[in-house]
Parts: sequence; C-alpha cells; structure tokens
Amino acid sequence: MEGIPHPIPRTVEEVFTDFKGRRSGLIKALTTDVEKFYQQCDPEKENLCLYGLPTETWVVSLPVEEVPPELPEPALGINFARDGMQEKDWLSLVAVHSDSWLLAVAFYFGARFGFGKNERKKLFQMINEMPTIFEVVTGNVKLPKEQSATTHNSGKSSKSSGKQSRQPEHQAKAVKMSSPPKDEDDSGEEEEEDDEQGATCGACGDNYGTDEFWICCDVCEKWFHGKCVKITPAKAEHIKQYKCPSCSSKRARV
Repeated sequence: MEGIPHPIPRTVEEVFTDFKGRRSGLIKALTTDVEKFYQQCDPEKENLCLYGLPTETWVVSLPVEEVPPELPEPALGINFARDGMQEKDWLSLVAVHSDSWLLAVAFYFGARFGFGKNERKKLFQMINEMPTIFEVVTGNVKLPKEQSATTHNSGKSSKSSGKQSRQPEHQAKAVKMSSPPKDEDDSGEEEEEDDEQGATCGACGDNYGTDEFWICCDVCEKWFHGKCVKITPAKAEHIKQYKCPSCSSKRARV
C-alpha cells in the first residue's frame, strides 16, 4: 500500500522504532481519531484496510494490487463489520487485527534482513514491554499502585467505599501524579506484575515517567495524559465532568 516510502529498517532498534510509529498511528485511529476513522470505514465501500504508518499517522485504504505485496497486509474488509456489531466490539476487533499486523510487519523485516535467534528475542522483548493496541482500546491495561509518600507511609491508598478516594469532582482531576491511582485489594496487596508495568495513557498507550498531569474520563473511566487530550491543570479546575474525545464523539453521533 505504501510502497515503503520511508527508509527500510534493518537493525533491531530501527525495526522497533518503525513498530512504535505504526502502533501510535493505529492507536490514534482507534481512540482520539475514532470519529474520523468510523466515518471512513463505510460498509458501502470496497474492502478496506487500516494501515499504521511509521510517521505515527494512519490511513484507511484499499489493499495493494501487487502480488505478493511489499509488506504484509492488514485485515481486509474491516468496514463490512462496522454496522453489524456494537461500536466498542468493532473497535476491539480491529485492534486485535492491528496487533497481529504490527507483529507480522516487524518480523517480516527481521526475516528479510536475517535476524538471528538473539535479535528476534530482543525485538520481541522490546515489543512486549508495550501494551497491545487491544489493551489500550479496551482499557484492560493493568496499572501500578500510586507511588506517593502517603502510599508508602500507610501501606495502602486511602479509600472510602472500595473504590479509590476521590476529591470533589474537578479537584480530583487537577492532580499531578506519577501514575493514575489504582484500586487495591482489601488485604492491601496487589499482583506483582502490576508493579512491573507503567501506567498507560488511553490516548497514546505510553507513560511519560513521573510528575505527569493525568485526567480521568467520567464516562469510560480511562486515564489520559493531559497533554494528549489538550487539558491543562488550569482547565481541569473548571471541568465538573470530563469526557474524553472518544466518549464526546460517541455522544455527538448519537
């Protein structure tokens, strides 16, 4: 489809950079740009595919006519299923196929340039450190407990009724934190794997380290970097109920 207009990645690091760029583009299509993506997937059109580009952008297009194609092709005809299922389920289905395509492209480059056992293992480990697109889209990414002084002092986050304690409405949003707060078990213990994964933004799927401003959608309850959804702490002070771009677009369409 692209004819590979970008430099062809030849090392593990270059393939991983290509993978991250394509992944970011696909996540944008299925989250922040979901309204535009939905409209382009008209079931009345021919078989369409969703492509993630190394430039962190995405495009919905017909598959290439070249046989065999230069790169593995994404799932064909994603537009046909759009109106035959719930939008959430449809987006999840496209996300699963997008994850499969990303791996196919990455290991295509590995095979093409003769990656050995250690190089393939290194590439997969680098990829596996990131949440899948499906996890980002469905919000099934496990988040670590909040790393704060109060947490370390008490051994557990303060809570009122089984859920994380929340300050009055918009005040709760305008909090800088190293990661979004996470519920803990009554015993105060969490799975070890939670501590090993970074807090993940519902828009970009990445974490930017400590001291990031986060905001939670009151509809889908996903957390987002403020910068990813263009919300500053000052703006958050005046928001009584925050809706992320995806939830806002769904409401508008209904």
